[in-house]
Amino acid sequence: MRKELAAQAEERKTFRAVFSRFGKKTNYKGYSEDTLLLTQVVDVALKQVVSDHVWFTFSKAFEDLALKPGDVIEFNARIKAYQKGYVNKRLGYHKKTEDYKLSHPTQLKKLVD
Repeated sequence: MRKELAAQAEERKTFRAVFSRFGKKTNYKGYSEDTLLLTQVVDVALKQVVSDHVWFTFSKAFEDLALKPGDVIEFNARIKAYQKGYVNKRLGYHKKTEDYKLSHPTQLKKLVD
């Protein structure tokens, strides 16, 4: 589904999504980092679903929204390419592919129904 974002790489656009839950990940320095999951990500201008989900690091901007599951938020983000998959050079295993993500969320606001 994110392949549709390929034509818009590096553009900053407005998106709308539903907050689902919080999570955790280990960052590149080995420390635990809080994250949040947004589902049903829609490009506001095109009124089209661009991804079924996206993960973001739980920043101060998200914290200020006091999110609860089911809350709808709107935000601006940049569309960026990234490499995903697994590589083991010793075994000759190379399964990396290019995918697209939303990066640098700004102008976050919670929408009231």
